[in-house]
Amino acid sequence: MPLYLKSKSEIAKIREAGRIVAEVLAQVERKIKPGVSLKELENFCDSLIRKRGGISAFKNYKGFPGSVCISLNEEIVHGIPNGRRLKEGDIIKIDVGVIKDGYFADGAKTYTLGRVDPRVLTLIQVTGEALDLGIKKVREGKRIGDISAAIQKKVEGAGFSVVRELTGHGVGIELHEEPLIPNFGEAGKGMLLKSGMTLAIEPMTSLGSSETKVLENGWTVVTKDGLPSCHFEHTVLVTEDEPEILTNG
Repeated sequence: MPLYLKSKSEIAKIREAGRIVAEVLAQVERKIKPGVSLKELENFCDSLIRKRGGISAFKNYKGFPGSVCISLNEEIVHGIPNGRRLKEGDIIKIDVGVIKDGYFADGAKTYTLGRVDPRVLTLIQVTGEALDLGIKKVREGKRIGDISAAIQKKVEGAGFSVVRELTGHGVGIELHEEPLIPNFGEAGKGMLLKSGMTLAIEPMTSLGSSETKVLENGWTVVTKDGLPSCHFEHTVLVTEDEPEILTNG
């Protein structure tokens, strides 16, 4: 995966893709109801992406069959939308990638349906806060390890686990670029951040163990112990000052 520093014109295009990601993640929430199928959610997301002049970044990417990733409960990421229907108590992770005018943005959010175990609600809150803390480290002169350590400290300090086999990544000109951004690490270590980098910061966490496995479909990553997981993601621009979240609407 190459490393790209983006120009102002390229950043503007990534920002436009990010606005579509943000809108999809905001609008799909009202579709999350008991009895709705994952395929229906996918169709809604894909339709909205197209209405806004984008296309799915995930469809057919390395053979992935869905327009978005929808992962339930113990599924962490890369869930393939199908006829499975939502039910009370589900934890739903929706990951949206958009291409607009040839440029990419990537974002994800975790939703709940009805009454959910209070421990899961705490996991979701902590993971969202960990994302915020990681993003605060996105600034020229900081290092990848500063992002990673901030996420790890928040999640593990609350008694949960970060998934170690999966990472965030650069994004913008391609869907996946350098650098890789683990959700664990040591502050002050790793690649130096430079203005013009656009990064997908994405804590993936588990209520239990950090161990994972991949289902027979070859895509969906689940927690090995079957306990619920959480996933949030933003595409973020590195600047000399405060970071800019490009998928914040």
